[in-house]
Amino acid sequence: MEGKGIAIFAGNSNPALADKICSYLDLPLGGAKVSTFSDGEIQIELDENVRAKDVFVIQSTCAPVNDNLMELLLMIDAFKRSSASRITAVVPYFGYARQDKKVAPRVPISAKLVADMLTVAGANRIITMDLHAGQIQGFFNIPVDNIFAAPVLIDYIRSNFNENLAIVSPDAGGVERARAFAKRLNADLAIIDKRRSAPNQAKAMSVVGDVKGKIVVILDDMADTAGTLTGAVEALHNAGAKETHACCAHAVLSGPAIDRITESKLKSLVVTDTIPLRENATACDKIVVLTISEMVGEAIIRSYRGDSVTTLFV
Repeated sequence: MEGKGIAIFAGNSNPALADKICSYLDLPLGGAKVSTFSDGEIQIELDENVRAKDVFVIQSTCAPVNDNLMELLLMIDAFKRSSASRITAVVPYFGYARQDKKVAPRVPISAKLVADMLTVAGANRIITMDLHAGQIQGFFNIPVDNIFAAPVLIDYIRSNFNENLAIVSPDAGGVERARAFAKRLNADLAIIDKRRSAPNQAKAMSVVGDVKGKIVVILDDMADTAGTLTGAVEALHNAGAKETHACCAHAVLSGPAIDRITESKLKSLVVTDTIPLRENATACDKIVVLTISEMVGEAIIRSYRGDSVTTLFV
């Protein structure tokens, strides 16, 4: 790929993914010092000229969320003050996306605030993946390309679970996603009726649909504490499922997630590398990691050239 007018940079959140994306693009990763002062303040210094270039900065706002978000904001500001012609924030995992509405009185809409901060910092465009809620795109007054891990996950499911298959949504909000997967895989569809008592706490109550004797794949955008996931596994086994697997784009896997997954009847959890696995997660043999580097790389190429990104998913 011709690289005279393009520059790729990355923060510290996911260096392995950034390296894979640059390998796919056949471009070097731009030089930048991203460090911290002794009091915790983040320091950014660009090591190369970006004047009049189309800059793409790769940074997932995963844990530590606030540090990674601040790194991204400061890098964008550095590019803006260095006269980059356009700055695209490539955010494979968009943190704060679950706080996208007022669920109680006197609470912030944090996803909107993060969108405002990225825009004010100087981002001209956002490329992200599998937003928790598609309407978050409307929080921005700049173009947003929300790409999907679906092609990567569907290829894996088709290659590994091709008979007597049911796709399961772990809640009502994910039905549209699960239905799209089921249609493309010619699989049955089921839904978990879930009651959430508090944030990060969920109880799977019952299964809507026939899963008896079937291989079921639970589909979600992320796995965080895995309470929803393991509750769904239990409900599906009680409903007669032969075996259960799960697929999600974002492996947040915080708190007791790994212990819950290890102790559950879940046979495998297929995730992508939008977020690097934590140390305790890499030791869990149930977790399979697929890379989305080629998909993100292709989105960067198409954005740079002015081609359609939508055709990636047709």
